[in-house]
Amino acid sequence: MVISSSLHHHHPLLTLLSFTLLITPATAIRVSAVIRDPLPTPSSSSSFREAPAFRNNDNCDPSAFINVVMTLDTNYLRGTIAAVLSILQHTSCPENLHFHFLSTPSKRPSENLSVIRSVFPYLPFRTYPFDADLVRARISRSVRQALDQPLNYARIYLADILPLDVRRVIYLDSDTVLVDDIAQLWEVDLEGRVVGAPEYCHANFTKYFTDAFWRDPVLSKKAFHARSKRAPCYFNTGVMVMDVERWRRGGYTARVEEWMVVQKRKRIYHLGSLPPFLLVLAGDIKAVDHRWNQHGLGGDNIEGRCRSLHPGPVSLLHWSGKGKPWLRLDSRRPCAVDHLWAPYDLYRSSVSSLAFEE
Repeated sequence: MVISSSLHHHHPLLTLLSFTLLITPATAIRVSAVIRDPLPTPSSSSSFREAPAFRNNDNCDPSAFINVVMTLDTNYLRGTIAAVLSILQHTSCPENLHFHFLSTPSKRPSENLSVIRSVFPYLPFRTYPFDADLVRARISRSVRQALDQPLNYARIYLADILPLDVRRVIYLDSDTVLVDDIAQLWEVDLEGRVVGAPEYCHANFTKYFTDAFWRDPVLSKKAFHARSKRAPCYFNTGVMVMDVERWRRGGYTARVEEWMVVQKRKRIYHLGSLPPFLLVLAGDIKAVDHRWNQHGLGGDNIEGRCRSLHPGPVSLLHWSGKGKPWLRLDSRRPCAVDHLWAPYDLYRSSVSSLAFEE
């Protein structure tokens, strides 16, 4: 089936999204009464339905490419597929999208690639192996095991992995879905900055680092005081517009790695790959509208409790935190926001896809 881009913005999810913004968790949307045991991790192309082919509208410039980078991991494959479908469905020029997938050789890459090809037979994409040994010795144990996986650190090495002709990318975590045209995010003017992302200056920035870090005047001054006139603000690295060329010229990979080495000697943070990004870039990024990362929908990193949407417009939903929508839906313990992810789930046997199929 081929879908014209003129239909992309009339998906019933937008109505559902508008409604959910007005409800409280006590009035969560319920799935039809389909009772199943939690499902195993999808591992073959037969586990997923094929997505329709999406075509450009008549006003698209075929040379205006948009590069999207994601990781490809078996445990998050279902999320990646949902994210890709949401991007294609809501953009006016889907054929202008070029996807770049990073995977570790030890994580069944051939099977994962076979699934992607089967689900999206028209999708232009390239794959790149990520050498886990490149970062394994630099990883420190964090509060959640998933954050310690080498592939979680691949975003640090994009400038070293991607070809030189890929100068700008949008990096997305696999637990995201878009409900708006990704071209709008792509067109953000970085104003000479290496990264653009929503900033959250009201967040308690100090909590992302240990007391040992803040008590060390040399480390805290090195991180923030000499870099920017602006106070450092939290940003989430699961959604970033990145100037790969500028990153490469500025040696940002080495800068991030330097803080990872410090962390191995003296524990200065608790969370995976996020804090070293903050240490290098916080206060020195291009601030993007908050609607491009409605994050935290997976709850905290310990229990993953349900959270409601923040007020305001939404262009991208992000299940950062411990709780993932496909797992909560399959376990029959979904949060209200998980039903916003369900229409993009192409897994054949899932509760979510059965409930929303027409």
